[in-house]
Amino acid sequence: MTLGSKIAWDDTVLPFQLDKSDTRGRVARLDGVLEGVLKQHDYPPQVEALVAEMALLTALIGQSIKLRWKLSLQVQSKGAVRMIATDFYAPSEEGEPAMIRAYAKFDRERLTDGDAFDQLGDGYFAILIDQGEGMAPYQGITPISGNSLRACAETYFAQSEQLPTRFALSFGRSTEPGMAERWRAGGIMLQHMPRVSATAGSEGGSGEGGLLEARDIVHGEDEENWNRVNLLLDTVEDMELIGPALPPTDLLVRLFHEETPRVFETQPVRFGCTCSEDRVRRALSIYSARDIEKMTTEEGTVTADCQFCGAHYVLDPATVGFEAETGDDTSD
Repeated sequence: MTLGSKIAWDDTVLPFQLDKSDTRGRVARLDGVLEGVLKQHDYPPQVEALVAEMALLTALIGQSIKLRWKLSLQVQSKGAVRMIATDFYAPSEEGEPAMIRAYAKFDRERLTDGDAFDQLGDGYFAILIDQGEGMAPYQGITPISGNSLRACAETYFAQSEQLPTRFALSFGRSTEPGMAERWRAGGIMLQHMPRVSATAGSEGGSGEGGLLEARDIVHGEDEENWNRVNLLLDTVEDMELIGPALPPTDLLVRLFHEETPRVFETQPVRFGCTCSEDRVRRALSIYSARDIEKMTTEEGTVTADCQFCGAHYVLDPATVGFEAETGDDTSD
């Protein structure tokens, strides 16, 4: 099977559980999702890598949310890459694919030749959950730490959720003679399920800046179980994660057969965006006619671009804003 071929387990997330170690997890394989996300923009390689890693983390984390919820990951930074934002839209019905979208803001002239993560400076990593109309959104924030977005996510779960969490990720451009390069990514997420709520001491954790790490949360038998599955995960190879020839179920058996893995229903994912002309009009509905006039171009239109999918909207200024012409004819 060639890397350029569409594989049955591409763009899927497989949930699983390791009963012997009280650990749950997910295996994700992304192909078309990354192509959909990255082809919308002319990102330099360092930015592409950060967006790809963030999208992969979003697929792994997002699969756990409920139907109709939206999960967002965000990085805000003082570095050359100022922001990375991703959204995971849970399917509205069972069996439907989830949707992922992502984009980044960056200062091209500030980019360096260093690693992708070096393009970030001080800032924060955040997870936000929109539970739907009438429900208060959830937001958790931790400082950017470690040497990868994966490490930031692990710190987030330890610090904000007090859940020991581990990611193994692989992503990059695949090449094949006679075929165009394309992005592929794969990863595994492990998360320990504590029997009781974990608590941290007042002195803080053992991580960077006193942040909590998994070793600060699990103790006794739980610690033994967690360490054991992490040692098994350490044996995974990059090509196994990307998975052009190894199905996710076979990978789980190869890594964790002694932990009695159980798999659940696979979740398909795809690139998608929720932008629309109606949403643009609603966003502009808070502005007065004078405000709209300031937004009007020399061509006499109001324009808007979607950062996620690149859609370009051109609107008649007379039809947007709270003083817009409605077009209703009330005459007899």
